[in-house]
Amino acid sequence: MTRIAGPIGGPPNTEADPARAAGTSDLAAQAVPAGPLTAWLSRHAPEVAVGPGPVEVHHLSGGRSNLTFRIVDTDGRSWALRRPPLGGVLATAHDMGREWRFIAALDPTPVPVPRAVAFCPDAEVIGAPFYVMGFVDGVVAGDRAAGEAIPVGARRAAGLACAETLAALHAVDPLEVGLGDLRRPGGYLERQLRRWHRQVHASALPDLRLVDAAHKLLVAAMPADPTPAIVHGDFRPGNLAFGRDGQVGAVFDWELASLGDPLADLGWLVASWERPGGAEVVITSGPTASPGWPEAGEVVTRYAELIGDNERTALLEYFVAFALWRSACIGAGVYTRYASGHMSAPPAEAAEIMRVRLHSVRAQAGAAVAALGG
Repeated sequence: MTRIAGPIGGPPNTEADPARAAGTSDLAAQAVPAGPLTAWLSRHAPEVAVGPGPVEVHHLSGGRSNLTFRIVDTDGRSWALRRPPLGGVLATAHDMGREWRFIAALDPTPVPVPRAVAFCPDAEVIGAPFYVMGFVDGVVAGDRAAGEAIPVGARRAAGLACAETLAALHAVDPLEVGLGDLRRPGGYLERQLRRWHRQVHASALPDLRLVDAAHKLLVAAMPADPTPAIVHGDFRPGNLAFGRDGQVGAVFDWELASLGDPLADLGWLVASWERPGGAEVVITSGPTASPGWPEAGEVVTRYAELIGDNERTALLEYFVAFALWRSACIGAGVYTRYASGHMSAPPAEAAEIMRVRLHSVRAQAGAAVAALGG
């Protein structure tokens, strides 16, 4: 299996890899200075073996969202560390304490998450808050190429395991695991639509007509909120670790997690479910475009069987449109980071990324409008 630690993607369309310009080792040294980290680990994470010299730090994730690093202790054991990105970000993003709370709360539940080890809220240690978690073996199918490591015969099981893992997450009572205080006043969809609409209007996107049209339709058709569940916020194969049998070993990247409508997760999963030769607009290209994966409808059916609520899953079309619109808003943030010079890239490369992001934002917003009958 491909050996990984933590998420290698983050939300789709968030930003390009700064390590391509700086070099992976340079990024690790800049983002996670090994000396201060080692001193902190010796005091706060006794299960991580440290000696007189610093631990090894290796950058693992693509750098598109919160950054993930592999830490090798003096006994040769691996751990994973997550910290925010180095560049400018949109408001409210990259709350490491929030990620930590969800992982720590779900650790003792049937939901597969990396083992919670230690959290550091003090930005003075390595330059930002961070947390350390267990290192998980598996295949993180962040794109088509990575997904090839899952045997063809195991891909159907992997697709259905997505539904089973998501149903297990939504079955967890937030109050029972100590997350009840995260429930916000007002409706989940209302807050989401307001938040992302505000952020996209703070972006540098030159034309917001399609985004605004989709927002108007989403507000008009907004369904009533159910009892809040734990919502991952970016649930797709690229944020899961699969074994060679197709089973899910861990769910990563909890930076967008909240309490809200569970169909938002299912809609996001379906909106990312690219199929071979498919013409549908998706939020990101992924492994499901390869042969062997089940159709999205089969995944939805399996999820509905497990949660026992076919009536609510009938609302899924709305939540797929919501996912496409939200992805467009996230893409506007990527566009803005390059337009404002926060990302390290040669001018020609930055211009091409901005062009691609602009096209993606328009396609996703337009698909949302079409799905809502606009």
